[in-house]
Amino acid sequence: MYQTRYADFDQDDGPVKSRLSEILGAFSYALDLTEGQPAGHSIRACWIGTQIGMASGMKGDALRDVYYAVLLKDLGCSSNAARVSKMFVGDDRKLKHDFKLLGPEPEDFGAFIGSAVGVDADPETRNQALANLAENVGEIMTDIMATRCSRGADIARRLQLSEDVAQAIAHLDEHWDGGGLPLGIVGSDIHVGGRIALLAQVVDVFFMARGKDAAIAEVRNRSGTWFDPDLCALFEKLSAASGFWEELTLDDLPEQLWALDPATQYIAVDEDYLDDICFAFGHVIDAKSPDTAGHSARVGMIADKIAQKLGMGVDSRRVLRRAAILHDVGKLGVSSAILEKPGKLDAKEWESMRAHATLTTNILGQIGVMSEMAMIAGSHHERLDGKGYPLGLDETSISIESRIITVADIYDALTADRPYRSAMSSEKAMGILHGELGVAIDRQCFAALQEVVEEGLPA
Repeated sequence: MYQTRYADFDQDDGPVKSRLSEILGAFSYALDLTEGQPAGHSIRACWIGTQIGMASGMKGDALRDVYYAVLLKDLGCSSNAARVSKMFVGDDRKLKHDFKLLGPEPEDFGAFIGSAVGVDADPETRNQALANLAENVGEIMTDIMATRCSRGADIARRLQLSEDVAQAIAHLDEHWDGGGLPLGIVGSDIHVGGRIALLAQVVDVFFMARGKDAAIAEVRNRSGTWFDPDLCALFEKLSAASGFWEELTLDDLPEQLWALDPATQYIAVDEDYLDDICFAFGHVIDAKSPDTAGHSARVGMIADKIAQKLGMGVDSRRVLRRAAILHDVGKLGVSSAILEKPGKLDAKEWESMRAHATLTTNILGQIGVMSEMAMIAGSHHERLDGKGYPLGLDETSISIESRIITVADIYDALTADRPYRSAMSSEKAMGILHGELGVAIDRQCFAALQEVVEEGLPA
């Protein structure tokens, strides 16, 4: 059940209510990054799906469930990124983008395998990947889709969305004729929200890549196999209406979508709910890499304890903790091939990795109630000596909050396993941090961390 909760956020013009659709819609841009889709894909798909829902006679809770299911259909997409990159030997974001443009026939998938797998790898690695896929492709694809769909449904529940939203996301990749994955369920047994979400996804993917005629052709071609024929018929009528396609390219489509929020009384977000949203998206972030499970929550916890030692007030600590939990949201836009690389990154890969800090700032900057922490979170790789990134800030312009996140992030990273090394002991990690005092690490923050570590961190 939805939690309709209201909160006052101090602003110059008085208290305001924060709309859930706006907050989650801004986060959906991070999901677009993970899927390699053009910015705004989830928002456009939500617009399409909501129009289809309204045309089918949906109202109230049912329409609201479709709205959020389509907007957040890719909540689980980060959880299979590393597997996609490994199995197909390449950039998961490009692989996912190109995969969504495949035709519906088995030979289309076969051609994709031949042209996309290991294209930049050495011949031996490519041949091994092709052989593995030839032998195990059914099991691999079922597992990849199952992970994506089940994780997405679980995160929807963490966001306090309805079970119908969770089930719709779980059924995203099922097909009307039973040929979908991972469950192979048929027809009306597929949640209607899942049916609408898949249809809306394909429409936007082909529209953005190849134009409206291609999108319409794909719907017609997949009606009765991938898609519910009745929903396809509704889409045909909608797509023929004046202005339908033009609306999808409007700059103010997000604002129009928020206004379209079907809730009779829109779902507002209070401080506790905002914390829950941050924790939920922390799970999305950490799922991008097998080695970062729990990293976001731990950095949030360590940062909060450091801030407490430094005498920071409760309200400021709350904002800090959210920023710390979301500091790596920009990594959703980095290829898992880079994140999971066991060796040294080359110049191009390092440039891509560094870009995650800017992406973090940009994503959080779109969310009104989080805009104040966008720079805090995005500055966690800045250094006191001015040699950090992305802006090259120095000690005169790096906030105390960012300094706290920096030391918490480095400590947790050093004491956890990574693709390129095993976890360090706490003593060794603190020694490394000590060597960076006054250069990359703030002395006060380090001293506070020392106290926190000596008192003991939860296992």
